[in-house]
Amino acid sequence: MATRQTQTLARFMLAPSVIMLLVWMVIPLGITLWFSFQQYNPLNPIRDGFVGFDNYALFYANPAFLQSILNTLILVGSVLAITVIGGIMLALLLDQPMWGQGVVRILVISPFFVMPPVAALVWKNMIMHPGYGVFADISRFFGLQPIDWFAQYPLFSIILIVAWQWLPFATLILLTSLQSLDGEQKEAAEMDGAGFVSRFIYLTLPHLARGITVVILIQTIFLLAVYAEILVTTNGGPGYASTNLPFLVYQKASLEFKIGQASAGGIIAVILANIVAIFLMRAVGKNLDK
Repeated sequence: MATRQTQTLARFMLAPSVIMLLVWMVIPLGITLWFSFQQYNPLNPIRDGFVGFDNYALFYANPAFLQSILNTLILVGSVLAITVIGGIMLALLLDQPMWGQGVVRILVISPFFVMPPVAALVWKNMIMHPGYGVFADISRFFGLQPIDWFAQYPLFSIILIVAWQWLPFATLILLTSLQSLDGEQKEAAEMDGAGFVSRFIYLTLPHLARGITVVILIQTIFLLAVYAEILVTTNGGPGYASTNLPFLVYQKASLEFKIGQASAGGIIAVILANIVAIFLMRAVGKNLDK
């Protein structure tokens, strides 16, 4: 009897979370799935009707579809590589005793709290602008021609902006993991004559494995939805050079008013994100079981 009452109480306490999950995730996903099988244009609602998988076929036939998938994977992979490697280096640096260590850590972490549109505007108008940006001033100082980054290297520019935003997050997680390393192990390795490189490869890096997997998992989920930085800076161009899957969905919905195709693209994006998440969750689970 007591067990049944405990189970009832547990279900009652979980009910608000389940209801919130239903309202904020399941219902919108269901509506999106329904629209993906409909021909719906807000400017011409008379032509509404069930079209089956036509929206998926049209979205797949879009000349920007395969390019957007490739750009999405390049963006995610490049940002992960930059943030993981850079995060390890910054974590090692910040773990060393220094004057003003607390202030330095706050300054390193601060870019993570800047809103994506604001960060994109700062990089576009103050850092990467070919006329008066910081990079242009540096180029002229060395006698070089300034580069129009968003015209010549659009996807690389987006990668730099997004990596700058997520590097503090990776640094914070990896620094926390690094500080949990047993000091006695470090001392034992030093007494055995292990140098910095050997200690890093055989002691520090294995200890950071869990932190690295957590960084990769969380960042990947969010990086698959990068959108604001592209809208503010390149608007997906030149051509489709910087168009990723979320931005292509935005174009279909907000610019072409093809809600059905945009919904189909959204479902495709959700499927892609779940595939990546399942793969990463398995990788994290194997790592945590070691």
